[in-house]
Amino acid sequence: MNVDLFDFDLPEDRIALRPASPRDAARLLVVRPDAPQPLEDRGIRDLVALLQPGDALVLNDTRVIPSRLRGRRYRGADSARVEIMLHKRESEDRWLAFARPAKKLALGERVVFDSEAASNACELGRLQAEVIAKGEGGEVELQFSLTGAYLDDAIARLGELPLPPYIAGKRPTDSADTADYQTNFARKDGAVAAPTAGLHFTPELLAALDARGVSRHFVTLHVGAGTFLPVKADDTDDHRMHAEWGTVSAETAAALNAVKAKGGRIVCVGTTSLRLIESAAAEDGAIRPFSGDTAIFITPGYRFRAVDMLMTNFHLPRSTLFMLVSAFCGLDMMKRAYAHAIAENYRFYSYGDGSLLFRAG
Repeated sequence: MNVDLFDFDLPEDRIALRPASPRDAARLLVVRPDAPQPLEDRGIRDLVALLQPGDALVLNDTRVIPSRLRGRRYRGADSARVEIMLHKRESEDRWLAFARPAKKLALGERVVFDSEAASNACELGRLQAEVIAKGEGGEVELQFSLTGAYLDDAIARLGELPLPPYIAGKRPTDSADTADYQTNFARKDGAVAAPTAGLHFTPELLAALDARGVSRHFVTLHVGAGTFLPVKADDTDDHRMHAEWGTVSAETAAALNAVKAKGGRIVCVGTTSLRLIESAAAEDGAIRPFSGDTAIFITPGYRFRAVDMLMTNFHLPRSTLFMLVSAFCGLDMMKRAYAHAIAENYRFYSYGDGSLLFRAG
């Protein structure tokens, strides 16, 4: 499909730079493509009434790591500053990353990362990596001087929280983001972007959903920085998704299959959970245990196997995520929904309001 089909105009003032407080005070646009009145303005707290006993929430329990590293590359006597955004771990000591500026890095070069407080002589404040591969779009593969938990500790010490560019370009990251950009159920380190639909959930909202008889189940998808990359191809067939690592346990797969067997609905919180569940689902809709990489790219025409409803935030024009929601509800329906959201002053993107989508058909 032509990527221009997924374009729309978004006023700059609709981009949320801070989340609602409390988290569940945000708005919720309900989209029922097959209903006579398909759009309904509600709030996040109305999720309790909108779901039914026996439904199942699927949440992503990944935790965002401070994956933006600033360092200096060395080439003989010359050196230059470079910024690295980690996006996918390949082994105990290797990461795929996006470099800026990438042209300053060559194969075999050494990059030294250090904290501003560390002196050049303080080895404890430094981390080194070698460029072992270069790809397209500024992607590089780095082999670090540390491994395993030692590397994790160094990244945690030296890295910065990777706010999305549409926020970071407008204000600096601060201490509030340390909590705001993590879900309340983040448990497993590895993401470089938050599963932002999950940011709306508070302990009180989760307790109310429990009381309603809505079960919740956790999967893990370590969201990569590729989620921020624009689609540069003119046709969706020519776009390459970056792989992300995820896992669906045997226990979770069995529980979700039991929900479906009893007539309950699978409600994915976030496109990350949906992409992982659809990667784990068989042709007949049965959800299987899954562990590994997924690069699933969902565009209109995709036949959904397992997911019935999707809670998600509002996405960028021409993005793979807007393509996904257009596949879920129909392109014309989502263009209408987004036009409504813009007219009604909904807040967009990671810190913005949410939507609850019912699958078309």
